[in-house]
Amino acid sequence: MKSILLHVDHDKAFNARLQVALDLARATGGHVTCLQAINYEIFAPGDFYGSAIAAAMPVIKESAEQLRAQIEARLASEDVAWDWRFLYGMAVHRLLEHSPLADVVIVGPADVGFDGHGPSALVGDLVLRSPVPVLVVPGNAGSFDVTAPVMVAWNGSAEAAHALRAAVPLLAAARKVWLVSVAEDADKPRFDVPALEGAQYLSRHGIDCEVVEVPRGEAKIGDTLFSAAQMRDCGLMVMGAYGHTRLAEMLLGGVTRQMLSAPKLPILLAH
Repeated sequence: MKSILLHVDHDKAFNARLQVALDLARATGGHVTCLQAINYEIFAPGDFYGSAIAAAMPVIKESAEQLRAQIEARLASEDVAWDWRFLYGMAVHRLLEHSPLADVVIVGPADVGFDGHGPSALVGDLVLRSPVPVLVVPGNAGSFDVTAPVMVAWNGSAEAAHALRAAVPLLAAARKVWLVSVAEDADKPRFDVPALEGAQYLSRHGIDCEVVEVPRGEAKIGDTLFSAAQMRDCGLMVMGAYGHTRLAEMLLGGVTRQMLSAPKLPILLAH
């Protein structure tokens, strides 16, 4: 992955995803584009004349400039090619505008200023609308080893197939690839695309993988997948996102929602 689009902001996970972006670029000879978007569209109840917005603008801009100076000082000492895009507007819109010529978009798991337990709205919009995969990096992620084992969460859906195809450059670098599905109690056929077809696709790219089915037990599917990845010392999980409509996942729950609410390791997502 040569063209890496990195979301820059003040959230707690930024340092982790910056390190992941640098490690990925260093391993692939890639280029990191740091995209920092600041948004003045602040809604203040009763602020009919925009006085609160006017007062906040200099503070927001100064904070953004300080963050940029700190990061650029670090990047100057790294052996990685990079550039900086300082833009106005909502981050999701600016990231989508710049994603068509990227190979991957790297973001954090939570929206800025949000400490609750729920998936990021920014991640959801990017995954559904971006033409490239989205790499979600949790704040506890350390360095990113492209040769570490990778687990592909397989449910036989078109979304899982899209994620598998998007992940080929990373899977090719991994020393071990696992194609893991979670066994369900229902006897009805569960796969539109059988796992063996996914393995055959990878083999045509010179990638060997091991197909595994793990029992779900009493745990949620997301917890089962994370446990399977941790047992295999995986440094990355690949999965399709929002197999149902996003609204249905928000209302009824869903694997994507659960996984993004508290990711245990970097997750590469595609829809």
